[in-house]
Amino acid sequence: MKLGKNFVTGKEWYLSSWKSKVDPSQGEYTYRLDLRGYPQLVLSKGSTEQFRSEPWNGVRFSGPHLRPNPIYKHGVVFKNEEVYYSYELINISVVSRFVLNSNGIGERSTWIDRTHSWEQYRTMPGDTCDSFKLCGPYGICNIDTSPVCGCLSDKFVPKDSKNWDMTDWSSGCVRMTPLDCHNDGFVKFSGIKMPDTRQSWYNTTMTLEECREVCLKNCSCTAYRNLDVRDSGSGCLLWFHDLIDLRVFGDNGLDIYIRMASSDLDQEVVYHGKKRTIIIVSLGLFSGMLLFALSLAFYVRQKKKKLHLKKEGRMDHNSGQLYSNKNQKEDLELPFFDLATIVDSTNNFSINNKIGEGGFGPVYKGILEGGQEIAVKRLSEYSTQGPNEFKNEVICIAKLQHRNLVKLLGCCIQGEEKMLIYEYMPNKSLDYFIFDQTQRTLLDWPKRFQIINGIARGLLYLHQDSRLRIIHRDLKASNILLDIGMNPKISDFGMAKSFGGNEMAGNTKRVVGT
Repeated sequence: MKLGKNFVTGKEWYLSSWKSKVDPSQGEYTYRLDLRGYPQLVLSKGSTEQFRSEPWNGVRFSGPHLRPNPIYKHGVVFKNEEVYYSYELINISVVSRFVLNSNGIGERSTWIDRTHSWEQYRTMPGDTCDSFKLCGPYGICNIDTSPVCGCLSDKFVPKDSKNWDMTDWSSGCVRMTPLDCHNDGFVKFSGIKMPDTRQSWYNTTMTLEECREVCLKNCSCTAYRNLDVRDSGSGCLLWFHDLIDLRVFGDNGLDIYIRMASSDLDQEVVYHGKKRTIIIVSLGLFSGMLLFALSLAFYVRQKKKKLHLKKEGRMDHNSGQLYSNKNQKEDLELPFFDLATIVDSTNNFSINNKIGEGGFGPVYKGILEGGQEIAVKRLSEYSTQGPNEFKNEVICIAKLQHRNLVKLLGCCIQGEEKMLIYEYMPNKSLDYFIFDQTQRTLLDWPKRFQIINGIARGLLYLHQDSRLRIIHRDLKASNILLDIGMNPKISDFGMAKSFGGNEMAGNTKRVVGT
């Protein structure tokens, strides 16, 4: 098959989805070879891009979706009259197809004679980081970190730090040191997905050094790389806009040279797998002074933060009603919020702020003075759980830190009021999706698989890797919360039981949970 365009006839080949599984009329998704700049494959919903591949590098598309495999080979064909992407089976006895389904998921499947069925081989988009320009300009997505978005390097900072901290990364990052054109240079970044190429320029005959010179002379040029990576590399690809849709590919990624100010040319940034390694090339007096300045700034910032926390009244002296043991209180290392702060943040526990209710009691959404969104779990006087469960949850979760466990920010104990304050999860809980006929359609199989993996990772941490071995004992869909990227976080540790570091089993003497 072909995906591309004939420039003589104007004919374009592209995939479009069905409207639904039973309605073959044209749906809203398309998958085409985008020729606005250097060719790249783009999946769109209407006019909105959902996912894009890397540009063709002469050998392959980088990343996990279109890398070399034993079933088919593929490539981009450049001719005067047409440019197109196509694939060819390596083993002609294999039956393979690529389908764009009605939910906007591209599926590569192979036919299995033994079962007389199509077996899914690959899908795209494959994870949260495949969402087009999720992290904005000069932001980079790493599926192995939480949150997934960060700035390209330490030479960039979030453009809108308030919204960035609230997991709205669309504004991206900006340079700490502006470019001045005449004294700029380039820093090599390795192991990342190449940026969107719709505003790019390319030449197939230039060398990498010639490519660098052309980019350096043009103040609008932001990055360059080889067009074809075969042998020692050839050709030139230039970018003339903010770099968007970056993600960590590790060993599947390539090298790109990004324009930086002269003061930022002392490093090479290498992304390998789950971690980012920054190799410092030059160290000297300037670096030492810079380190001192940063340490001083960090100290001042932390001091201001502590003053701000005290101003908000987070340290509640009445907490001794529940924790009479001084050592136990110190062991928690957990901030205490005062009641006035929580009442103000939830608009006096307004019914409009109520987002759910469980055996513990109602849960409210709140917004602190600084703009941080929180979830407030309030112990009801009619609750089936009491102070022991409250205490158990605080002790358990205060000692746990994992990307797939909900983060406890603090608690409030004042008079008869007992509350737990968590990070706010905008996508509610898993049961909201899987038990609703409409909402369940939003969970395609890749998303479900991502959620399953996240829950498993959280359980593995609880059972094996945490300081306390924890058995949750009330794991269910309503206790799996989903963040803005639909990443799962295990919550509600009121029924949890902890074990000693060397214990591998234990008996429970009463029925707990749902």
